[in-house]
Amino acid sequence: MADGAGIQGKPVARKRRSGRQDGAALLAGAAPVEARARGVGRTIVKTGAAVAPSSSVDFLMTERSTIRSRAPLRLGFAGGGTDLSPYCDQHGGAVMNATIGLYAYAHLRPRDDGRVRFEAADIGETDELEAAPHLPATGPALLHKGVYNRMVRDFNGGRPLAITVTTTVEAPAGSGLGSSSALTVALIEAYREYLRARISEYDKARLAFEIERRDLALAGGRQDQYAAAFGGFNFMEFGADEEVLVNPLRVPDSVIRELEASIVLFFTGRARDSADVIKQQQSGLISENAKAIEAMHQIKAEAFAMKKALLRGEVTSFGDILNRGWLSKKATAAGVSNKQVDALIEAAFAKGAFAAKLSGAGGGGFMFLMCDPTRRNELMRFLAQQEGGEVMPCHFVGHGVESWRI
Repeated sequence: MADGAGIQGKPVARKRRSGRQDGAALLAGAAPVEARARGVGRTIVKTGAAVAPSSSVDFLMTERSTIRSRAPLRLGFAGGGTDLSPYCDQHGGAVMNATIGLYAYAHLRPRDDGRVRFEAADIGETDELEAAPHLPATGPALLHKGVYNRMVRDFNGGRPLAITVTTTVEAPAGSGLGSSSALTVALIEAYREYLRARISEYDKARLAFEIERRDLALAGGRQDQYAAAFGGFNFMEFGADEEVLVNPLRVPDSVIRELEASIVLFFTGRARDSADVIKQQQSGLISENAKAIEAMHQIKAEAFAMKKALLRGEVTSFGDILNRGWLSKKATAAGVSNKQVDALIEAAFAKGAFAAKLSGAGGGGFMFLMCDPTRRNELMRFLAQQEGGEVMPCHFVGHGVESWRI
């Protein structure tokens, strides 16, 4: 397999056993660790401390630049759910995903009045407080406060920041495209640029995971943070002790173009709370429900099959695997699908679709459909007639989170 030869071997990576790092150690200047196997297109991510500058950050008092950052959203192809604990801790998880041309944006501006203001412009949430070393993680703009607290503690020596942070996301909340985690990664990147800290892609993803899942106790898996940080087509493996391996795939350009010509994204008009579906899935795993566990095993197998199909350019097989994965996904929890979603998928097949699934945890959000490119307009016209829905094309992007100053 010429294009995929570099991803066949199993790399050895050190496991990270501590979920948190001491802020003093970060400021001391321990360098991040990230290794790339020679000539194989595989990133082996190892635990390493993300660092802040060890010198004074007094320059922030006169720094007037506006920082902008953006992190791409992702489409989950196969394996979604196997990145959830306790499944990945006990059995190992595998996910195949790719980032698309929809983004979560963060804009950070300094201010001189000793206050901090958060604006989630797309959902109409705002909050303004006295700048402090630690803000209460309650009320509106919860993600914003969680990221502020960790960045101030770990990368600014506990000194408060007087700033305005505004965010927007190019997909509604509950879209199933990993928007919340992409937003967290975008926020981290904005602070990183503002504080001139050194943080590897792996450590950005790791920090985002810790903020969401530990600091804020938000339910979810682990793939979204890594997709937003690394970008591109990635095969990800999740193991015990929170070990994560990110395998960038060298998917041929012709295959990517064929996928873009074949895929239609459709927002069902119904956002969903992924936490409810995720809790149902985790409940089945914790109670050792045999049906739920077997479904997860099958979902993981589909991720490996999907990786092979992509590297071989087998787009039809890609669609078959997508359908099998959707059937397995529905077996993990009752809330993954519903009668309306099932009926819409059936009607879409009559209009040219040959594969379909809900992206993310399920229950609503974006539907991901495939069809022969010659019937794409027919399928899009049909979907556009659905009440409350929105149709859009799919464009893949090969980069992860990025930032700039103006």
